[in-house]
Amino acid sequence: MKRHHDNAKGGPAAGPSQRQLRAGELIRHALVEVLREEELHDDDLRGVSVTVTEVRMSPDLKHATCFVEPLGGGHAPEVVDALNRHARFLRGSLGRHIDMKFTPDLRFRHDESFDKAAHMDALFNDPRVRQDLEREDDEDEG
Repeated sequence: MKRHHDNAKGGPAAGPSQRQLRAGELIRHALVEVLREEELHDDDLRGVSVTVTEVRMSPDLKHATCFVEPLGGGHAPEVVDALNRHARFLRGSLGRHIDMKFTPDLRFRHDESFDKAAHMDALFNDPRVRQDLEREDDEDEG
């Protein structure tokens, strides 16, 4: 029987469950170890350090979407494609590092939050925007 969780407003619960969050962090930490220990023979991954920023688990914990960022941010599409090519091998290695009933299927995606943060930073440093922000600060003080 399927359980439905409702939020305070009577609608379906928003966001991942506590179980999904815990499993995601467990997978993220173990995946970092696997990527550090295993040598993947792929030209797109040679000499590349990869940061695993987040792992989102499906409700049944059988699928994991892993958000990654290559150090320096360069060649992200190639790195993500290479990791997806080696996902089955990484899943096998991951199974030896975690204690879960099922080792989830892995899907890798580029974490674009770094790019968005850099874009926002560039916007805030634009002289016209900075002038508007300083004008608002002066109005708030007066």
